[in-house]
Amino acid sequence: MKILFIGGTVFLGRALADEALRRGHEVTLFNRGQAGPTPSGAEAVQGDRGNEAALRALVEGRTWDCVIDTCGFEPQIVQRSVRALAGHAEMYAFVSSFHAYSDWPAKGVDESFPRHACAPDASPDDVVYNALKAGCERAVEEGFPERALIVNPGIIVGPGENVGRLPWWLETIARGGRVLAPGSPDRAMQLIDARDIADFMLDRLAEGGTGRYLTTGVRGNTTMGELLGACVDATGVDTELVWADEQFLQDHGVAPWTEVPLWAPDIPEVVGTWTASSAKALAAGLRCRPVADTVADTWRALSEGGYPRPKYLQGRIPVGLDKDKHDAVLAAWDARRS
Repeated sequence: MKILFIGGTVFLGRALADEALRRGHEVTLFNRGQAGPTPSGAEAVQGDRGNEAALRALVEGRTWDCVIDTCGFEPQIVQRSVRALAGHAEMYAFVSSFHAYSDWPAKGVDESFPRHACAPDASPDDVVYNALKAGCERAVEEGFPERALIVNPGIIVGPGENVGRLPWWLETIARGGRVLAPGSPDRAMQLIDARDIADFMLDRLAEGGTGRYLTTGVRGNTTMGELLGACVDATGVDTELVWADEQFLQDHGVAPWTEVPLWAPDIPEVVGTWTASSAKALAAGLRCRPVADTVADTWRALSEGGYPRPKYLQGRIPVGLDKDKHDAVLAAWDARRS
């Protein structure tokens, strides 16, 4: 296939581009050239997707079998890209998010759940941030009717992760000593490797597959204890995990999810975080590797320096607990138990 990537150099986009090249597809990357290097063997076209002149120059005299959009966050910008490409590509694959669904993470969603209300030409000032992906999806569906593939990933991990959730745990555990762990080690989770999403999307596109798929791991494919234990094993450091009560951590000002990555406490607002259904995607061919393998590969990539190491951010919020704060809370937990 001839594939145009919008993005294609960071995390899931990079995994998709690398796998497309490995399969022998002809790959063109359109991006600003600021986020990461172009994979070897791909054509790079530099430009801003928000600039209509750049889009016109990109498509002039060219066609592709499909577009894979890995970096669409604003509906009005996605709509502009879709309109420019509508006559130049057969299919449009868009990487969305669970956040498009208005009930997540309070409920474990599937493809039948309602999406946020968001127009296909909305700007970030029009709606709350989590609704924007729903508007982006509508822009794609309107511009490529019956020719759109929408994937809604859950929590993605794997080599090259730029948000930094799993990398933070690996780097923290690699320092050794005693590390705070949240709540119960038996808390079931649901993670997916970026490379498994890449395989699924490229398989579906090769088959001409369209539609909408929640792409996340099998429910309960790991627990917090198994995940952090895999981090200990991967780093080879004799780190002690100290499991602290969730309410204690919150009482001491520790923020779930951002300061302690992947910690979704047992409260109604986030009870559905790890219970979404990937049944439709699994039936269509999604296959998920063991989470322990993902952890080991991520540590290897971090150790070898094969990917850029950006500052870890959830939106604009730093990811990870400051070491001084971590040590102070750990001391308080020790004092409570003594």
